[in-house]
Amino acid sequence: MSPRKDSPAPEAPGASDALQDPALLRRLLRARDRMDAASHEAWPVSRLAAISGVSEAHFARSFKRAFGIPPHRYLLTRRIEQATTLLRDTTLSITDIAFATGWESLGTFGRIFRDITGRSPGAMRSEARADSAQLDRVPACVLKAAQRPDLTIAVLEKRRRVKKAKVRPSTTEAT
Repeated sequence: MSPRKDSPAPEAPGASDALQDPALLRRLLRARDRMDAASHEAWPVSRLAAISGVSEAHFARSFKRAFGIPPHRYLLTRRIEQATTLLRDTTLSITDIAFATGWESLGTFGRIFRDITGRSPGAMRSEARADSAQLDRVPACVLKAAQRPDLTIAVLEKRRRVKKAKVRPSTTEAT
């Protein structure tokens, strides 16, 4: 017998448990807080799972269910936020900012930063300095939240979508 179209799809066992188990949520928050405190460090899922006291697969599923994005994207968001703040508020070189925010390669930092924000780090710094008079009155927490990158889709998927929209086919069909 097939399920009715107007009835909700059956949920996998334990699909909503991550949001209903306060102990698991506390452990997930503990791991997220550690990432926030040291976003410049490497945070493989195995390390986060060890902090939370659960398996790697369970941690990854539960983190995404609880916070809406996978752990890696969350870390990217925090690193880009921190880099944006440093670009806006300091005179550190872009290279120093890249390494201070946990990137091992300046090229990777620049590419990912551009993919996420739509601007290069240098352009972001120029815009932030031009707007600094207007932004001085805005509380830092509000500014940070307003400039938080949207990583609901993967960076590579964003790149594919942009490329698909801009690149013309190399051949044309003969009619």
